[in-house]
Amino acid sequence: MQFDDDARLDTSEVQDVRGSRIPGGRATVGGGIAGLIALLLALFLGVGPDQLGLSSGSEEPAPTASSLAQVQQSCRTGQDANSREDCRTVAVVNSVQDFWDQEFQRRSGSYSRSPTVFFSQRVGTACGAATSAVGPFYCPGDRKVYLDLGFFEELRTKFGSSGGPFAQAYVVAHEYGHHVQDLMGTLRRAQDGRTGADSNAVRVELQADCYAGVWAHHATTTPDESTGRPLISGLTEADIRDGMDAAAAVGDDRIQERFQGRVTPENWTHGSAAQRQQWFQEGYRSGDMGRCNTFR
Repeated sequence: MQFDDDARLDTSEVQDVRGSRIPGGRATVGGGIAGLIALLLALFLGVGPDQLGLSSGSEEPAPTASSLAQVQQSCRTGQDANSREDCRTVAVVNSVQDFWDQEFQRRSGSYSRSPTVFFSQRVGTACGAATSAVGPFYCPGDRKVYLDLGFFEELRTKFGSSGGPFAQAYVVAHEYGHHVQDLMGTLRRAQDGRTGADSNAVRVELQADCYAGVWAHHATTTPDESTGRPLISGLTEADIRDGMDAAAAVGDDRIQERFQGRVTPENWTHGSAAQRQQWFQEGYRSGDMGRCNTFR
C-alpha cells in the first residue's frame, strides 16, 4: 500500500491520547485471563464496552485530546504515512472518511466525520472505560473509533495474521463500517443480546467487513482534498491478500479453535473466517454498498 508523498494528512481526524491517564475509577478489564476473555468477546464487535458488560461501573470522563503532538508534528504528508505506522493509520482514516463523505453526498445523504482515538493501555469513552484487551472498537455513544496501535502486532502474533500495512487498514476500515451503520441506523440491530451464526450481531459484523471492502475498491480513485489526487496511490493484490488474511484471522471459528480448542457456532458474534473473507471480497469486487445487505 503506497500513499501519495505530496498529500497533506488531516491530523484533526485523530485524537492522540497515548500515555494519558483516565481520571478516577479502575480500568475496565485487567490483563491475563480476564483480558483474554474480553478480547475474545469484544474483538471487532463494533460497540462500546458498556454494551458488552465490560464497563467498570463508574462513569469516567473521556480523556481530552490535549496531547496531539505526536501525530501533529510527525504526520504531515503522505511521505510520513509511507514511513511511520501511526501516520499510516492517520492516512487510512483520512482516505476512508473521504470516501464515505463522497459516497453519502452521491446518495444525497450527509456523512458526519468520526475521529479515531489513539490510546495506550486504557481509555475512557462515552461507552465506559476500556483497556487495550478489548481490541479496536467503535463507540456509538460518542461516535468515535478507539485503537491501541499495539493491537496490530497482536493481530500477527496472537491471531496468526500475515500482517502488513493493508491488514491494519482493513481493521480501521471495518470500524468505520460500524460508524456508517450507526449513521444509517443499522448498528443497533446487533444489540439485541443474541449470539450465533445467524444472529444480528454476526450480520452487522459481516456488513462492516463488506463496507471495508467497498472502501478498498475505491481507495485508489477517491480524490484527496489537498492534491485532487487519491491519497492512496497504489494497492497490490498482495495488499488485498493481507486484508483477506486479517479478516480470516479474526473469524469466530479461528479464534475459538485457537483459544478454546473447539468451535461453538452458537456463541458466534462476528462470523466465520470464510464468511468474513466472503463479505470483504463482495465489497471489494463490487464497490457497491448496496451489495452489502447481510440481513437478507
